[in-house]
Amino acid sequence: MGYRGKVEEQERARDLRAEAWTLQEIASDLGVSKSSVSLWTRDVDFEPRPRRGAARKRGPNKLQIAKQAEIDEMLAWGRDRIGTLSDDAFLAAGAALYAGEGSKTDGSVKFANSDPRMIVFFCAWLRQVFEIDEARLRLCIYLHKGLDLASALTFWCELTGIPSSQTLKPYRAVADQSLRRTKHPRGCCYVSYNCSRTHRAVIGLVNALLGLPVEIDPG
Repeated sequence: MGYRGKVEEQERARDLRAEAWTLQEIASDLGVSKSSVSLWTRDVDFEPRPRRGAARKRGPNKLQIAKQAEIDEMLAWGRDRIGTLSDDAFLAAGAALYAGEGSKTDGSVKFANSDPRMIVFFCAWLRQVFEIDEARLRLCIYLHKGLDLASALTFWCELTGIPSSQTLKPYRAVADQSLRRTKHPRGCCYVSYNCSRTHRAVIGLVNALLGLPVEIDPG
């Protein structure tokens, strides 16, 4: 067939070359030889991309566009469906959150998470539902070694409204690449309130919530 039989490949090669693709990238994409690509694109203006080790950026494909559209749609649906929480809904939501992430050991209310939104929600819930002695609140962070401890402490203290004088000694973890590679730059925050009665009240709410009858539609 020769080069004249590859009109589409030639046009595609020229377009990609104009977008600053390398000869090897074009050859790999089209499944042809590098020498063929060189011949087809010899008169195309080419400006090499800056070589900083960054991957070539392409626009999103149809699947990625559809995925993002669905994500945006569901986020909007969630906001509309939840709306503004009533006092009862807020109470139940906090109990559900503690049921999943809070400490069940008697004696102290303890909640830990790396998501600032969850920490903010929990602190607001704890302060609104119970009569809290602010001086008894404590904050501790779990942070990998090599990350900025001072910045992380400032962030969590400002977020929770717990002063730095009420922070506990942080736990500095040594990264284990065999277990995980992701490191949260601000670490994981632990908020604790040392009060047996408050903890028992929280657990009472959790048990009441989980003890509610739930109808499951088998269909």
